[in-house]
Amino acid sequence: MMPEARRQSVLDVLWRHQHEGLGLWAVLDLARDVRIFRALLDSRLEYRCLYSGKLSRELEMAAPQLVELLPGHRLTTRLLDEGWGQSWGIFIRIDDPTNLRHHLRKFLRVRAAGRNVLFRFYDPRVLRAFLPTCSYEQLLQVFGPIHSLVLEGPQGQSATEFRLDGSRLVTQSTSLPAA
Repeated sequence: MMPEARRQSVLDVLWRHQHEGLGLWAVLDLARDVRIFRALLDSRLEYRCLYSGKLSRELEMAAPQLVELLPGHRLTTRLLDEGWGQSWGIFIRIDDPTNLRHHLRKFLRVRAAGRNVLFRFYDPRVLRAFLPTCSYEQLLQVFGPIHSLVLEGPQGQSATEFRLDGSRLVTQSTSLPAA
């Protein structure tokens, strides 16, 4: 269980822009830990797989899932207590999530070294390394309707927000109290 001061610091970062009417969503990487799927089921919140079509139960239980997080909801607490620092997923702030799933699905496959490969952008370790290397055009594609992204830092020692400000990527990192 995450110490209360640490959890509160992460919550403060996650809901920093709540007064602006931004919703908070998570893309969770169910392949990282079987507890994530159980947490989604137990939450009774609606979630959507980023993969489309009819999936086997095994694939559904390992696929990236999109879920809206609510302040004070037990899923949010569980994700922080059990998953912060474990690369369980990424957090997205957005004002209109209508096309969020469609937008995110565009990044599941990318062209690299002349072939199509899966892009695990929903792994905070991957996205943390990728975003600073992007051109402005690539950042526009990634962010699209997204206001900002919040990712855990290495070993969960910080929370880092990425957002576009004009033509530049702004990174704001918040150190967390010791665990």
